[in-house]
Amino acid sequence: MGGLVIRDAHFPGRAPIDAYGNGGFRFADMSHVGSILCVPSGIYGWPPTSREEVTADALSRVVAERGDIDVLLLGVGLLPVPPTAATAAALREAGVRFDTMTTGAAVRTYNVMVSEERRVAAALLAVEG
Repeated sequence: MGGLVIRDAHFPGRAPIDAYGNGGFRFADMSHVGSILCVPSGIYGWPPTSREEVTADALSRVVAERGDIDVLLLGVGLLPVPPTAATAAALREAGVRFDTMTTGAAVRTYNVMVSEERRVAAALLAVEG
């Protein structure tokens, strides 16, 4: 018999984000502490906690699923600071269109686009506010 299995946080499917703040998110009758990555294959716990940690490597799942994504919303916290030049260049090179905004604006935009059944992904940094 195996012991306790700890898996990466993952919700298989699309769901609107019901709430954000206090360092996490609520969606699909669940809550998650930390940042999340919303892509066509589901919603994943996502390690980055700051703009500097939003790297091409951290966004590799977005690049892998880019054929099913028209736009990536980057929710980068409380201030709409653009991604690093290296991250922006890597996304452009991979053919991923993206828009940077505050986490709150990204959540609201994501929810509207999901309700319209649009091909959207979101990389959302958790905020305390």
